[in-house]
Amino acid sequence: MKMENNKRLLIVEDDPGLQKQMRWSFDGYEVLIAGDREEAIKQIRKHNPPVVTVDLGLPPDPDGCSEGLATIDEILSVAPHTKVIVVSGNDERENAVNAVASGAYDFYQKPIDGDLLNQIVNRAYHVFELEEENRKLAMQQMNLPVEGIITNSPQMQLVCRRIEKVAPSDATVLLLGDSGTGKELCARAIHGKNPNITGRFVAINCAAIPENLLESELFGYEKGAFTGAAKTTPGKIEYAEGGTLFLDEMGELPMALQAKLLRFLQERVVERVGGREEIPVNVRVVCATHQNLEEKIEKGEFREDLYYRINEIPINIPPLKEREGDVLLLARSCLDLFNKEQGKKIKGFTKEAIIAIENHEWPGNVRELKNRIKRAVIMADTKQITAEDLELSVPEDHSDNSVFDLREVRESAEREIIIKALNNTNGKVAPAAELLGVSRPTLYDLIQKLNINTD
Repeated sequence: MKMENNKRLLIVEDDPGLQKQMRWSFDGYEVLIAGDREEAIKQIRKHNPPVVTVDLGLPPDPDGCSEGLATIDEILSVAPHTKVIVVSGNDERENAVNAVASGAYDFYQKPIDGDLLNQIVNRAYHVFELEEENRKLAMQQMNLPVEGIITNSPQMQLVCRRIEKVAPSDATVLLLGDSGTGKELCARAIHGKNPNITGRFVAINCAAIPENLLESELFGYEKGAFTGAAKTTPGKIEYAEGGTLFLDEMGELPMALQAKLLRFLQERVVERVGGREEIPVNVRVVCATHQNLEEKIEKGEFREDLYYRINEIPINIPPLKEREGDVLLLARSCLDLFNKEQGKKIKGFTKEAIIAIENHEWPGNVRELKNRIKRAVIMADTKQITAEDLELSVPEDHSDNSVFDLREVRESAEREIIIKALNNTNGKVAPAAELLGVSRPTLYDLIQKLNINTD
């Protein structure tokens, strides 16, 4: 009977009576049986059971231990994380101990006591689960070069390296990128990686607060400064003392406030609305915008001196469509997250959904991806997310195999670079071959193979 939880146990035993006895001792497991080494390795490769029991006396050496020990060695070479429990007779104890020293998990001496052996198997299975979870966490950390940023793409790896370099300094950072690319996440990473930071991370969206309230929100106000100012209230800049101030959507900052912010950045003092006292503030400033500030300077909508003040270290965050391989990595991470949030057990994505995800332009970037997957998890009726669940279309001319057609991808890349080389040499093959680092006959062969018109 196949168990839904996939708690598989492989019993390597050549005695039919013991096979039957042990099979019925583990009713909580999907029990697999192998009578010799060859069958055991087949079962390991096919089912990958977490726990295996191995009798040392296997054919063709049923009265010795050589075949049993060889079986254990081969199991551990094929599946090194498997928990192998050695089942031995009294006269085989020394060999069983040696097997444990060589990598087996534990050993058990005959005669078989179902309850005791069950305890050993259950403990082994629990240890395997804990180790598997640790391995998964370690793999996740490999995808997290900076805490909170999930990526494998070289484009975002470069962003992460810049964050790690700039974080310990006090330089003002300007994060540039489209809406939804994760600018605030990067700002929080800069805050978290600064060992000198003792205060909080304070974020303010300059586009989300009405212009008439933004000044008092940033700089605070004194009691009686305006109608409704019943008490003196510090601004967000003061709240960020000893920490990081994140100014999002800097391109939306009104011109009148730009001068006051510039003075704060230069002098590191604030003056509350209605007040005259200069209050010193020690904060790290990180700014962000999706707009082209240089264009806004030309239009007279942004101060040039403020731009150069906040642009000490710019970091460009690429859109999702330009991050090689990240879209599926992020999609699976979001699926795991929303499965837990919504109490669902959706297993993954259909082939069509994967094709749709990889071919979508993602104008809303990571924010759009998260929203689509959350909606799909809530609305899905099957065990896998479909393209319809994501409300994405599958290209008509895109087969499910073309995503992984290595030859097609390679030939396309070769064709592109050869055409570029020929364009650089006005169609002359010999200098193009020199540019490409291949011989002239090799380039002629490629031109003919890829049907490239040298004219």
